[in-house]
Amino acid sequence: MATFEAQARSIKEDAFRCPTSFAQERLWFLDQFEPESALYNLFSVVRLKGALSLEALQQSFDTILARHEVLRTVFGTEHDRPVQIVLPPRTQPITVTALSAWPPEERETEMMRLAKEYVETPFDLTHGPLIRMSVIKMSEDEQVLVTIFHHIIFDGWSAHVFFTELDTLYTAFKKGQPSPLPALTIQYADYASWQKNWLQGEALEEDLTFWKAQLAGAPALLELPTDRPRPPTQSFQGARLHFTLTRELTEAIEQLRRKNSVTMFMTIVAAFEVFLGRYTGQQDFVIGTPIAGRTEAELEPLIGFFTNTLMLRANLANDPTFIEVLRRVRDNALNAFAHQDLPFEKLVEELQPERSLSYNPLFQVLFAFQNLAEEQLALGDLVLSEIKVARFNAKFDLSLYFWSDEDGMLKGSFEYNSDIFD
Repeated sequence: MATFEAQARSIKEDAFRCPTSFAQERLWFLDQFEPESALYNLFSVVRLKGALSLEALQQSFDTILARHEVLRTVFGTEHDRPVQIVLPPRTQPITVTALSAWPPEERETEMMRLAKEYVETPFDLTHGPLIRMSVIKMSEDEQVLVTIFHHIIFDGWSAHVFFTELDTLYTAFKKGQPSPLPALTIQYADYASWQKNWLQGEALEEDLTFWKAQLAGAPALLELPTDRPRPPTQSFQGARLHFTLTRELTEAIEQLRRKNSVTMFMTIVAAFEVFLGRYTGQQDFVIGTPIAGRTEAELEPLIGFFTNTLMLRANLANDPTFIEVLRRVRDNALNAFAHQDLPFEKLVEELQPERSLSYNPLFQVLFAFQNLAEEQLALGDLVLSEIKVARFNAKFDLSLYFWSDEDGMLKGSFEYNSDIFD
C-alpha cells in the first residue's frame, strides 16, 4: 500500500516548486510543440435557472482554489525539465457577460458562440491560471456557467470532486455559513513527489518486466481501413458519432456478461476487438484504455491529473469463439490492472517504440467505459441542465466511449480522426 506524506514546501518568491508527475511531464512537452492548442482543454457548460448569487459563487470558487494547490499551479523549468510552481491563494475573478439586453431570438446564438470561444481559448502553462470560470447572464433568473480546465491539472474524477465541492460550498455560503468541508491531508504535489520516488528500483522493475513481456513483438500500428492516406503530421481534427443501444440489446449483453462472470467493460472490449479484427484483418494489436489512477483512498478527494492509460493486447489467433475471446480479454485485463501503477509515459520512455508524427506510439485506438450513470450536477437550489458544446478534435485514430444512462441503457460514441475518416 502506498504511503503519501505532505512534503515540505520550498518557498521561492511567494510560491513553491515541486516535481511534476509523469503524466504532467508528457502534456508539458506536448505543449512546447503546440503552445496555442486547446486540445487538452476540459470543460463544463451548464444552464442555471433561478436566482444565482454571484457573491456566493465567487466565494466558493476562491475557496476551492485555496483548498486545492494544483488549481493554483503553473509550470516552469529546472535543468530543462518541467516543474510545478504552486502560487499562493488569491481571488480569481469570475468573468461575467450580460446578454439580457440582447434581442431574445439572438441570445442563445450569442451564448453558444461565447461558450465555444471560451472553451477553445488555449491556456498558458507558464503564466496561468489553468482554470477559468465564466457566467453568461441570459436574464434575471437564467445564466450559463462555463468552467474550463487544462488537463495537466484535472481529469474526469476531478470533475466530480470539483462540482460536488462547488455545490456544498455555494449552499453553505449562500446561507451565511462557514465551509463544511474537512481539510485535505495531502495535495497533488505530494502524490507527484511520491510517484517520482516510488518508480525506482524493485517496484519499477517488476512492472516494467510485466509490460515488456506483454507488449513484446506487438505491431506498431493498427492498420484501420481509412478513407484517405494518413498525413505526415497529426492535426488532431476529429468528429463524433453518438448512438444508443436498444433495451433488448443492452439486456442481452448484461445476460452474456453475467453468464460468463465478466464485467461490462470486458464484454464490450471483447466485442470491440472482434470488430477491429474484422475490419483490419489483424489478429494481434493493442488498444489503450484510461483508468482513474487513484488506487489509494487518500487520493480520492483530490483534484489533479491522475489518469493513466493501460495497454490491452488483443489476441484473435486460431479463429476463437466469442466466449474464448471474452476469456482472453478477462485474463488480459486482470493482469493489466494488477500492474496499473506504471505510468504510460514511463512505459513509452523505457520501450522506446517506433515513433512517428503521424500516429500515437503503442496504440492508436482507445476504449473507455464509464461505470457510473451520467452524473447529475447540482448548485444549491438552482435548476441545472448541461449544454453540449461540439468540439471537432480527436487525440487518436478512433476512440470508443461507452456509459450507462440513469435508466440503465447503454450509450456510446465514436470519436474519429477526420483527416483519415469521413
